[in-house]
Amino acid sequence: MLRSRFLLVSLSLGFLLALSGCQKATDQSASTDSGTSDSSSGSSSNSGSSSKSSLRAALSPKPITVPVDTTISVVLDEPIGSKTSSSGQNFSATIAAPVEVNGRVVIPKGARATGIVRDAKSAGRFKGGAVLSVSLASVTVNDANYDLQTSDFTQTSKGKGKRSAEMIGGGGVAGALIGGLAGGGKGAAIGAAVGAGGGTAGAGLTGNREIAWPAETPLTFKLLQPLEIKSR
Repeated sequence: MLRSRFLLVSLSLGFLLALSGCQKATDQSASTDSGTSDSSSGSSSNSGSSSKSSLRAALSPKPITVPVDTTISVVLDEPIGSKTSSSGQNFSATIAAPVEVNGRVVIPKGARATGIVRDAKSAGRFKGGAVLSVSLASVTVNDANYDLQTSDFTQTSKGKGKRSAEMIGGGGVAGALIGGLAGGGKGAAIGAAVGAGGGTAGAGLTGNREIAWPAETPLTFKLLQPLEIKSR
């Protein structure tokens, strides 16, 4: 009798232990399957995002590069001069002619530009003459501002009746239109001196050897570094 009860208790304990082991194995398997599923889902999601980003990058338009030595012509929006301006001063200008790359306009006529006065010395402080040197600093295209590195346009007066103008950088003198104001500022005598580069620029020299460029004076520069313009 006692042996039968002991055997029954032993069998019951063994059954309970076996049942508990099966339950743990089932829980572990479910947990593993869940983790694998979550990992696979996350990997699939990341792969999808990466593919979309790559597709957007491939479809987005590539920037257009404006090469070195490209000519940029502007007209001044405000007057500057050897006596009235100072080194480091900014001035505003407007693009006078469209800049094209492979037949496509990348900088349109009328775009806004900013320049900087590199050097300005009055006639009385520069060995009897004057100097005025400027370059372009930036241009705005499609509401985006782009920094520029251009050649300097420089004009000097070395004495009474003597004057010169040149575009420095990118091959030296590119040409200038030199205007001599006469009769106390009444009228202007404008002569053309075109250099090998074929560029044009405007300049004025007052009767007392000071250099004065009024608003709407044309100036021409060359790019010293390539410029990337975002295309639409």
